[in-house]
Order: sequence, then structure tokens, then C-alpha cells
Amino acid sequence: MHFVDAKGILSAHNGMNLYRGCTHGCIYCDSRSECYQMKHDFEDIEVKQNAPELLERALRSKRKKCMIGTGAMCDPYMHCEEELQLTRRCLELIDEYGFGVTVQTKSDRILRDLDLLQSINRKAKCVVQMTLTTYDEDLCRIVEPKVCTTKRRYEVLQIMRENGIPTVVWLSPVLPYINDTRENIEGILAYCREAGVYGIICFGMGVTLRKGDREYFYAALDRHFPGMHEKYHRRFGYDYEIPSERSGELMKYFRDFCRKNHIVSDVEKVFAYLSEFPENKGYEQLSLF
Repeated sequence: MHFVDAKGILSAHNGMNLYRGCTHGCIYCDSRSECYQMKHDFEDIEVKQNAPELLERALRSKRKKCMIGTGAMCDPYMHCEEELQLTRRCLELIDEYGFGVTVQTKSDRILRDLDLLQSINRKAKCVVQMTLTTYDEDLCRIVEPKVCTTKRRYEVLQIMRENGIPTVVWLSPVLPYINDTRENIEGILAYCREAGVYGIICFGMGVTLRKGDREYFYAALDRHFPGMHEKYHRRFGYDYEIPSERSGELMKYFRDFCRKNHIVSDVEKVFAYLSEFPENKGYEQLSLF
């Protein structure tokens, strides 16, 4: 872990990443790709120590309230957050200034900040996004070894529902020959239905691989799935998109399930929901001051 002073914190679309790198160890992580030009080891977390100060400055300067997003590139609730509490400090600012927030994570550490998520949701809007990839718990511990398993993430989704906080699930990636089974998709979707998620983001049944994360992924295949590396290389070569051979069947099941259970599966509609700030609610809150 090392500390830096960042020049800015919010992207053009009001997203923020408080850290660079991750310690969850997911074998497929796209953030390892060389195209992101990370100059340090991926597990040597870069901490943007001045993120709260930059965020407060940015929030003060905005003329309109909006949704602030975090977690798109690096999980805001990785191990170091327990000590550093950068995410919590930023949530406190979002709450104080009356903005909304959407948080993407795989970690149950988010429950530490349930009080702030509730407060933000009362005043404006809070949406929690969870990634679910692998229904089988033993397989999950291989694919995502240093973060809580899918069952625990489902429990987090349930807790959010009980507290009135809407949720969205990312169903990705689906790894060919590993978790691209009907049983896996059925199990994950059943969790989503039981947790009452608003929507599911799924770009297709497959995974993407680029230079940097491809090598890490193949090394993990060699350790845990003997012969699978060679099978991938024969079938996909150096392709960026790695689709499951069962993609058509699984996507049909996914769409039918979502339609029957009134879960939004249109990616554009889910993204629109995540970015939509409730203007009337924000106005009511502003009028209190």
C-alpha cells in the first residue's frame, strides 16, 4: 500500500475511484489490464489520500445535485478500507451535501456503513450494486478467493432490501467451461429474485480478456483447472471477447426469467436508473436549510 495526492476525484460522469489496485484476488479481473497503465503491482494498493478533500470541493462547486458512483474500477470495500475508511468519509460528505450515491462492491464490509447508506437514501437516493458470478460456494472461493462468497453477498442484498435500499446485480463474468452452466445461472437468478433486486446488468454470457489480465487468468487456470488454459487458447486464441458456447441458451433463460419476475434486464434502462437523481426529493431536502 502506498499513498498519493490525486489531482482530481470525480470523472466527467461523476464516478470516483478512491483506490487503484485490489486485494480480492478475482482471477478474471479486467482492471489488471495493461491499458489502464498502472505503474505499480496490482496488490500494492494506491491510496488517494486526499480524496475526501477533493470530493468536498467538487460537491460544493456543483450547481445541481446528482448521483455519485464508486466501485467501477476498484472495489471501495477492499481490505485496507477497514483501517483507512476513505469510503466512509466520502459517504459522509455525500450525505452532508445531499447528493445520491451508487456503490459497486463484492464485499460485505459495506454493511459497516449501513447507517450512512440509509441516511443518503432517505434524503436523496442510494443504490447498492453487487457482483454475483458463481452460485457454487467452493467454486466461488477459487474464482474470487479473497472476498466473501456469493451466498454472503446475497445476504447483504437481503439486508439492503430490509432497509429499503434498492439494489442492482452485475451477472458477470460467465467463464466458459467453468461457470457457464444452467445450474449456475438459475442459482444466481434465484438469489436475485429472493433479494428483490431492481435490475441485473448482464452484457452476455462470457468474459473479456486483454493483455495483463489474460496472463493472470491463464496462470490461475493452470493452478486450479489443469488443461483449461490450453483449451481456452485453442478455442479463443488472443480474442478480447470470450463467449460461452451456451450463450444463446443461457441469455434466453436470463431474459425470460427477468421478464417473468419483473426484474429490469435492459442494460441501458438499468444504467439510466443508476444515474437518475430524484429531483423532487433533492428539492425537498434543500428546502430544509
